[in-house]
Amino acid sequence: MTRTPQEVFADHGKRLGTGDLNVIAGNYTEDAVFVTAEGTLTGRQGVREGIGRLLSDLPDADWQLTPQFAVNVLFPQWTATTATHVVTDGVDTFVFRDGRISAQTVHCTLTPRTTRTA
Repeated sequence: MTRTPQEVFADHGKRLGTGDLNVIAGNYTEDAVFVTAEGTLTGRQGVREGIGRLLSDLPDADWQLTPQFAVNVLFPQWTATTATHVVTDGVDTFVFRDGRISAQTVHCTLTPRTTRTA
């Protein structure tokens, strides 16, 4: 039985929490594409590279997400905060096929967090 996009994305969130790139990549099709402003990565290895960079840039982040589903497409807007950086303009697109993620785009601006002193 094929999972719905909502089921896949819920599982994706759990897998992201593990930090294990192989486990995360298991939710993607073998021919998946992962597109960022820096370029396009392909296959599960490309997914591991792309998500690995994002998790490396935002370790132990506090994520806030607003998902919008439309049939087999998801458009989540998000923010993330770490001890050293913040993202206020995160946006992805996910395309689902056969119970997996077949394409993902990611855009965000990584900004150093400013600290205030009293």
